Amino acid sequence: MAVAAAFGDAGCMSEHTVEEPAIKRLERSRSDRMLAGVCGGLASYFEIHPAFYRVGFVVLTLLGGAGLVIYAAAALVMPEEGKPDSIVTAALRTRRDRPWPLIGLGLLAVAGAVLLSHVTLWPHGDAWVVLLLAGAAILWITRHSTAVETTDGAELAAEDSRRIRRVFRGIAIAVGALVALVFVAAAVFAAVVHVHLGRGVGDRTYSVSSVNDLRSTYRLGIGNLRLDLSALTVPRGKATRVTSSVDVGKLAVIVPRDAALRVHGDAQFGEVDILGKSVDGHNVDSGVNQTGARVLVLDTHVGAGALHVTRAVR
Repeated sequence: MAVAAAFGDAGCMSEHTVEEPAIKRLERSRSDRMLAGVCGGLASYFEIHPAFYRVGFVVLTLLGGAGLVIYAAAALVMPEEGKPDSIVTAALRTRRDRPWPLIGLGLLAVAGAVLLSHVTLWPHGDAWVVLLLAGAAILWITRHSTAVETTDGAELAAEDSRRIRRVFRGIAIAVGALVALVFVAAAVFAAVVHVHLGRGVGDRTYSVSSVNDLRSTYRLGIGNLRLDLSALTVPRGKATRVTSSVDVGKLAVIVPRDAALRVHGDAQFGEVDILGKSVDGHNVDSGVNQTGARVLVLDTHVGAGALHVTRAVR
């Protein structure tokens, strides 16, 4: 009887279910957001006002750009409110079926590493900007809505490839149009300025110290032409004549100290500076007319660029 009573008492005991506390998820907020909802999600998780995080990200960004990288990393690893996966976990989970989002994440990761370590992978160390834009663009192109993401992974991968192809086609068309526009503009410019590529392209320097070595004409199509006559001994009596021109670029002529000059210089578009007397604009010219026993006559021309005639210092 005692045993039965004991069992009876046990049967009458009420069961108490211990409820486990709900686990709070760190996720990007949908309601409290200015960009991706990172600060709103951090504020909800840690119960601190979101302005605290926003100010912190801004300060870190101004102090070297780390705030931008940390915010982008948080936006990638924190799932959006109501979604099971973050951008990173979704890309890793479907990496075999959908490689493009993973490629975009890789570019973003390299961009962040370059920015933080100040590695110079570009002529001016700004490769992180290109990688950041490329990675963000790929992620944006391959984004899908929540309803679409429930479909088959192969279909999503095919849609990703179609989107990437469309973007590359658009870029190719834009680049082609830009190149064609550049060629048209160059052709119009060459026709207006009368550019002669047969005269040469690049930098040319001539140093002449003897009248026997002096040519009557020095011409260049595109580039910088420097004619150094500082060591030239101009003969007495008969005037020594030299013609020089650059279609597009800079023409610099250095004349001897003891020679009398008769100089005419003109530019279709640009600047003309003759012995410190400077004019600039469209169809401008300048010159000097000196008399003396040793006379050097210069006829100088620039289509588009700068023309400088200076005397030798010594």
